[in-house]
Amino acid sequence: MKKVFTTKSTYETELLGQKLGRVLRRGDVVAYFGGLGVGKTAFTRGLAEGMGIVADVSSPTFAIVNVYHGSPMLCHFDMYRIDGWDDLCTTGYFEYLEDDAVLAVEWSENIENVLPENSFFINITKGETDEVRIIEIEGDERLENIGA
Repeated sequence: MKKVFTTKSTYETELLGQKLGRVLRRGDVVAYFGGLGVGKTAFTRGLAEGMGIVADVSSPTFAIVNVYHGSPMLCHFDMYRIDGWDDLCTTGYFEYLEDDAVLAVEWSENIENVLPENSFFINITKGETDEVRIIEIEGDERLENIGA
């Protein structure tokens, strides 16, 4: 199933993330695709809130992974600088998959071949103005519960 949304502000992008966060389960992977500054971290802030996690969600650019504790926990990855198998193994990606956490993975383009088939694939692109985002979400039947 695939749905396409248009958000007109960072706030609306976060609200859409909240809606997806409410339907996520242990072991889910949210795989982001899109360029710099399109709103991947904003969407993840919404995911965390929708999952009931109260935290100051920020970009994991330098840390590679930020872990937010909840039930389940949310592991927010930035794979921008990942270049090859050895780099990926040092991130803890595979261990967190086994821990039944929810993984939100920015720059999934760099690890596409190891993403679970049942991931939620999210492509974010800039729209006609600086604030507008076109957000395509592909996933299972739980997307039916996510309205505009």
